[in-house]
Formats: sequence, C-alpha cells, structure tokens
Amino acid sequence: MENPTIFERLFRGGRGLRGGGRGQGGGNKAGAGPGGQCVCPACGHTQPHEPAQRCMDAACPQCGTKLVRA
Repeated sequence: MENPTIFERLFRGGRGLRGGGRGQGGGNKAGAGPGGQCVCPACGHTQPHEPAQRCMDAACPQCGTKLVRA
C-alpha cells in the first residue's frame, strides 16, 4: 500500500493531523487538572474550578444552567 496523503488520512478517519495519540495537551478532557475556571454558557458567570468536582455537575448561581470547563 502506498503512503496516503495527509488529506486521505484525514478523510478516511486516520489520525492524520487530528492527533488521537497519547501525550501532553489533553485540554478540556477528563483529568484536565485541578486549576482553571468553570463558565456558564448562558450568562457568562465564571468561578474557580474545584478539584474533585466536575464543572458540569455544578449549577450557575445566577441562572441555574450547568457550567462548562474553560
């Protein structure tokens, strides 16, 4: 088999430029670290992320919407 081009790898579902391997830079994923902010997508309220609690399990104190990790 020939070496596929970068475009063939991207559209075939290969790892291509999208990554998918292990390594640093996990970003906004499970275990993203203790720091950061929780943000309300509805009203924009921010609060510090509490370790051992997911942002999505907390409700915004202003409007009651579930928070997301920033």
